[in-house]
Amino acid sequence: MSTLSATASSNAATEPTALERALADVKAKATEFARLPPLAKAALARECVAGLRSQAAAWVARGAEMRDADPGEEWLAGPVPSIRLFRLFAESLEQIAQHGRPGLGHGARRRRDGRIEVELFPNSMFDKLSFAGFSGFALMDAGVNEQQARERQAAFYQQKDPAGGVSVILGAGNVSSIPAMDVASKMFGEGFVCVLKMNPVNEWVGPFVEQALAPLVSRGYLRIVYGGAEVGSALVYHPLVDDVHITGSDRTHDLIVWGPPGPERDRRKAENDPLLRVPITSELGNVSPVAIVPYHYSDDELWFQARNVASMVVNNASFNCNAAKMLITPRGWAQREAFLALLGKALAAVPPRRAYYPGAFDRYRMLLDGHEAERFGEGDTSRLPWALVRGLDPKDRTERLFHTEPFCGILSETSIGSQDPVQFLGEAVSFMNHRLWGTLNAMLVVPPKLEADPTISAALDRAVVDLHYGTVTINHWPALGYASGTMPWGGHQSATLADIQSGLGWVHNPSMLAGIDKAVLRGPLVVRPTPMWFYDNTKAAAVGPKLAELEAAPSWLKVPGLLAAALL
Repeated sequence: MSTLSATASSNAATEPTALERALADVKAKATEFARLPPLAKAALARECVAGLRSQAAAWVARGAEMRDADPGEEWLAGPVPSIRLFRLFAESLEQIAQHGRPGLGHGARRRRDGRIEVELFPNSMFDKLSFAGFSGFALMDAGVNEQQARERQAAFYQQKDPAGGVSVILGAGNVSSIPAMDVASKMFGEGFVCVLKMNPVNEWVGPFVEQALAPLVSRGYLRIVYGGAEVGSALVYHPLVDDVHITGSDRTHDLIVWGPPGPERDRRKAENDPLLRVPITSELGNVSPVAIVPYHYSDDELWFQARNVASMVVNNASFNCNAAKMLITPRGWAQREAFLALLGKALAAVPPRRAYYPGAFDRYRMLLDGHEAERFGEGDTSRLPWALVRGLDPKDRTERLFHTEPFCGILSETSIGSQDPVQFLGEAVSFMNHRLWGTLNAMLVVPPKLEADPTISAALDRAVVDLHYGTVTINHWPALGYASGTMPWGGHQSATLADIQSGLGWVHNPSMLAGIDKAVLRGPLVVRPTPMWFYDNTKAAAVGPKLAELEAAPSWLKVPGLLAAALL
């Protein structure tokens, strides 16, 4: 069980005849788009970068209004990552035109266990400047060597005269960059023409995306439509559709793939007879864990990580699939109470946000029923206080908060293991893999001094490899993997269609890698100055427009203005 779903009504549902026309339009262009030379596709992607930049300010203003958010948050979650991903795909397509494949990140290295890591982040000198001390790589499946990794890249572009196809994208209702970034992934990474259905919750962003991606819309390669479940159903089962991608809940996924709950669904699952007859990829949420490896942290380190976790909780009113939801502390950790007090201080510093996502109030009440929760801030008819539930029993298999993604401002805590880092890491991996629902992302807090111990370093490496999550980060929010654009994003590939967890398939991935086990991103235990995504950094609104300009067309001439906005 995962997110408790709720539906929203569309204010602009597309009529059935217009849906038919949209599907027919893109189907007629599927082969043409599939066979466009890579340079022609790169030019289209760069036109979209310019379009996204032109719409960014209005997009941000509307998003901040709709979400009761600081504009800086919307810059960082909307136009900036969208612009970045389209540019990265353009660069990869230009590399395909020249070399047949994109570059293999910044190279591959062989691990002691023989597996390959492909270095993907930082992607440029600008990244190195902005993210000093950060690094990210894709861990490839066991048995995939460097030559095979290169040979499997950009599989679509190795086809001769591909026929192409139509992908229906059921857009997310929370983060405003997701629909456009999913379009980039399906069109430029996999070669599909697309019909994007906006989720009713964020259909406000549809007109901005349509204007921004006008180069694709005007040529008939993309159509954007609106509506609720009935429109989605009409699209995904349509005979002109060849592929489906959904960002949402596993309940919606299973309804599409297996049909309504009941004996017929049970039969279909037992006989592997899905109702949906075309491939589906998906990203479906997570009870996102943050595990703190035992250590005596300094006051500065504790406060930074308390603000780090709080920022993960409060961003976008906690309506993020990668929002921190389960804090895992070491049993007997002497600093537990101090850390939880600092976490409460950080949460109390952020006024409750508008709980705009459907069903949030019901989920909040149901999941907190029977629990003592600390609440931070005053709620009202539109806002929910942040809630912290301490001391959950890790052995309780009936605990709802272990297997239900709250998708509202609830953070829970449990203690496992001991103060031995090696034992804690082993038990934390087992707990996250087998007790928590979802496979999307997990975070470990590990001080560098512990990694200097070879035994602990080996245990940490083993934990990263063994975790069944699509993104594993060390010391920082997994959302950085999403926003980086260079890192593949999706649930761990141990999921199956019948037990979908956080979904199957990857989005983003402009290196067009195949055979990925997971993405891994690490950064310093403490970062200075305060990261732009932290709740207490007030400069994101000033930095956002300059960052969008830099991502659209990187130039050292733009760096002084960006630094001035960030530091002064």
